[in-house]
Amino acid sequence: MEILKRATTRRAAAAAAAAVLLLVALAGAAAAPAKTWVVKGGGFGHGVGMSAWGAYGYAKHGWGYERIIGHYYRRVKVKREKGNRRVRVLLATRSGDVKFDGAVKACGRKLKAGRTYRAQSRGSKVRLATSKGRRIAGCGGRLHAKSRGTVDIHGIGEYRGALEAVPSPGGLLVVNRLDVEDYVRGSLPGEIPPSWPKQSLKAFAIAIRSIALSTDVGGKAFDVYADTRTQVYGGVKLESKRTNRAAKATRGKLVTYKGKVIQSTYFSASGGRTESRFLGGPKVPYYRSVKDPYDHFSPQHRWTFRFSQAEMDSRLGPYVDGRLRKIKVLERGDSPRIDEARLVGSRGSTKVRGDTLQVALGLYDRWAHFKKR
Repeated sequence: MEILKRATTRRAAAAAAAAVLLLVALAGAAAAPAKTWVVKGGGFGHGVGMSAWGAYGYAKHGWGYERIIGHYYRRVKVKREKGNRRVRVLLATRSGDVKFDGAVKACGRKLKAGRTYRAQSRGSKVRLATSKGRRIAGCGGRLHAKSRGTVDIHGIGEYRGALEAVPSPGGLLVVNRLDVEDYVRGSLPGEIPPSWPKQSLKAFAIAIRSIALSTDVGGKAFDVYADTRTQVYGGVKLESKRTNRAAKATRGKLVTYKGKVIQSTYFSASGGRTESRFLGGPKVPYYRSVKDPYDHFSPQHRWTFRFSQAEMDSRLGPYVDGRLRKIKVLERGDSPRIDEARLVGSRGSTKVRGDTLQVALGLYDRWAHFKKR
């Protein structure tokens, strides 16, 4: 009986010890740090064409604007075009009337620059009215309000050239029609800092002018957008003395390939190497991939993002079959930018484009490498 009691006691003690060990193990597991996804990469932007920070660095090292442009585009020439050319910039879409002042003529009527007028949508046509809404004249399919200097479009800003109001299904398209040289003045300081070296400002003035004259996204209504869909344009309020001087010094100069003005695209930072094509787009003969040694000036030359497993599952949920386990890069461009990747989930794997992955994770660029720690 005593032996049986001792055996029972030993079994109870062993069971208790096992329970303690289990609790310790569970506590250790709970205390173990959660897995973290670390994303390291470089660059900021699409990577095709001229790198802003690279151009900054080359200018700091004594390169002239033509040499800078020649580095980023293949077999191009900088040529001066004679004569004035105009560009139409979509500033906004308005559902109601558009008020403006500073105009001296519109719809065949002389106006007083100091007075406020209205552009009013009437179906597929637009008309000119007083500030209180009284009809002055019909304008057909477009109101063109000419100024002697600048026109102030209420709620939008002050712009050189003319205001054009074009009827659209949403109301009125508010368009600024102006000389391309004035457009460069209102765009250049929105793309790179006016304090940058003169030669980088000149290189970008030429690139901006070239894009403006080789773009037509709005058909008969307008040519370019006033935001990053084309390039930033802010009108008079954005102008600065240094960028105005750069625009004037390069007046009429354009980037050309075999005699034609090119889409001299640019972006912020390359990470050290540019790309030769846009993802999913065709090969363009004047785009090329080049080393960009002075990109190190950029704050985004190298960057790191960290995500928890829950964050990765949430951000990539629409593209992953189950819980994300691994990201495998299948194809990269001329630089390390991701063209295509496979997302391995707990229930299967799917393929995504590099730009889809970039947007979903909020990365600066497609130049990225993934680790799970």
